[in-house]
Amino acid sequence: MRLLTVSPRSATQIEEPPIAKFFFADTGMALLWLIVRLYVGYEWLTAGWDKLTGRSIALDSFGQAVKGGPWVFTGHDGAALSAFVAGALKQAQGAHPAVQSWYASFLQNFVLPNAAIFSYLITFGEICVGLGLILGILTGIAAFFGVFMNLNFLLAGAVSINPVIGTLAIFLVMAWRIAGYYGADRYLLPLLGTPWTGSLEKKHHKATNNVNATELAAK
Repeated sequence: MRLLTVSPRSATQIEEPPIAKFFFADTGMALLWLIVRLYVGYEWLTAGWDKLTGRSIALDSFGQAVKGGPWVFTGHDGAALSAFVAGALKQAQGAHPAVQSWYASFLQNFVLPNAAIFSYLITFGEICVGLGLILGILTGIAAFFGVFMNLNFLLAGAVSINPVIGTLAIFLVMAWRIAGYYGADRYLLPLLGTPWTGSLEKKHHKATNNVNATELAAK
C-alpha cells in the first residue's frame, strides 16, 4: 500500500469555500451583518446601562428601575455581583449541577473576593462591547469579548438570552472583515490593517507610488 504525503512547503494555502467567502467576506452581505450587530450591540448596551445607572433603556421598559439597582458607583460596589455569584454557587450542588465545580471554585475563590473590581469590569465591558458593535468599531474584537462574557454567564448558570446573542456574536467574529462595513471599520480596518498584513492603506499608497514612478520612468 502506497501512502500519499503532502509537503507543508507545497501546501501553502487552503482555498476558502465560495459560500464562506460570500457570507463572511463579500460586502454584499454587509447589510445582514449590520442588522445582526445592531441587535447584539443593543442587548449588550442595555445590559451594561442597567448595571451602570439602575435604570433601563430597553425599548419595552425604558426608564424603569432595574431589579437589584446599579452595580457600580453605589458605595457598596460588588453587592449585586456577590448576590449573582451566590445564586450561581447554589446551582453547583446536586448530582447534575448547572454550574461545574471548577467554575464554582473560580467564582468563590477569585471573583467573590474581588466582586467590586469585577462589577466595574463587567459593567463597562458590556457597554464597550455594545458601543463597539453598534458603531462598527473593531467589530470582530468587540464580538469576541461579547462571546467571552456570554460563555462566563452560561458557565455561571445564567442562560437567559446568552445562547442567542453568543451564537450571533460568533458569526460576527467570523465575518469581521465586512461586519463593520457600514460603520467605522470601513475606514479603520484599511488604516490599521492586521498584525499579519500591516496597514492596508499604507500598502495601497506605496503600490500607487511605485506604479506612478514606473510610469514616469517609462516616459
